[in-house]
This record gives sequence, C-alpha cells and structure tokens, in this order.
Amino acid sequence: MDFFNTNVVFLAVAYIVGSIPFGLILAKQFAGVNVQESGSKSIGATNVLRVVKQTNPALAKKLGAATVILDALKGAVVVFAGMSYGLSDATLWGIAVLSVIGHCYSIFLGLEGGKGVATGLGVFLVLVPVPALIGAVVWAFCAKVLKVSSVSSLIGLVGVVIAVIYMQDGLTVNSNAPVYIITFVIFYKHIPNIVRLFKGEEKTV
Repeated sequence: MDFFNTNVVFLAVAYIVGSIPFGLILAKQFAGVNVQESGSKSIGATNVLRVVKQTNPALAKKLGAATVILDALKGAVVVFAGMSYGLSDATLWGIAVLSVIGHCYSIFLGLEGGKGVATGLGVFLVLVPVPALIGAVVWAFCAKVLKVSSVSSLIGLVGVVIAVIYMQDGLTVNSNAPVYIITFVIFYKHIPNIVRLFKGEEKTV
C-alpha cells in the first residue's frame, strides 16, 4: 500500500480529525469536569449538556451547542477538503464513514468516544444535504415532543435513511452502503440508550 497516496492520506486524516474529542476538551477547559467520568460517560453534546448543567446551567447550553457544531464540522471540513482536491465520490464517502468511526472510536481515547450523531449529520449535510435537512427537521420535532435525545436522534437518522432511499437513487456511488454503515455505527453506539429506554431509565434532557 502506498501510504502517501492522496486517498490514503485523506482517509487517515478523516479518522484522526474525527477522533478529536471536542466535548471532552471543552468541558474540561471551561467547566473543569471530565464528561467521561459522569452521566453516560459519552463525549457528545448531550452528555456535556447534562454533566455541566449540574453546576452551571447557562454554561452547559453554550458548551453543548459548541460541541454539536465542532463535532459536525470535524467530519464536514475533511469532506469539503476532499471535494476541493477533486477526490472521487467513493473516497468522499470513505472519508465520511471514517470521520464517524473516529468520533465513536477515538484513537485519543483508547477507542472510546461519542455516539456519532453530530459528526454523521455534518457529513450528511455535505454529501446528501436534502435528506440531512429532512432528518434534522424530524429530529427537532421529536426532541421538542419527546425530550429524549437518544430517541430523537435515532428517529432523525431513520428519516435521513428513508429520504436517501427515496430521493438519492443510490447516491453518487451507486450504493446506499455508506449511509447504512454510518447508520449502523450510530445505532450500535446507542445500544445502552435503547436498553435503558426499554427499562424506562432513559433520561430526558
């Protein structure tokens, strides 16, 4: 394998950038708490919000919002860079998948990480913008009504998948496989949430 091949470099960068634990960094830097030791122990925005809210509700909202934005951007930015460099659609989707995997299984955290929702949304907004916006609307509606972050996120993700199936006709790589892989990873990371949901223990935000 040519490790200096452009595609390989971009794929490696996608995983490394995806691995950056922005939620953990922000919570430690500005709130002095380690989100890996509290709440769900996830580095994602929901846990940042929940943990920081215990001591500083106003700061919690800001850090939660910043975490969502940065986690979304870390996938989107590398995809945009790949587009600017003229990479193939197949490679761009490889970047998208590895960005999400990096967030969920961070090289900086011993392969621990977040749930992948924001990073997934970021890459979807770049590669399949209309389905991503549909999923975002579904998520926002469910979040308002259900007030359960995990359920709202998963329903929104299903909305993206359904929209892709009916609107994209195999995306630009003649396969919906990249979307299915990202969806599988995110659902897999939510298994503890799903278990708590069936036990009636899943918390609202």
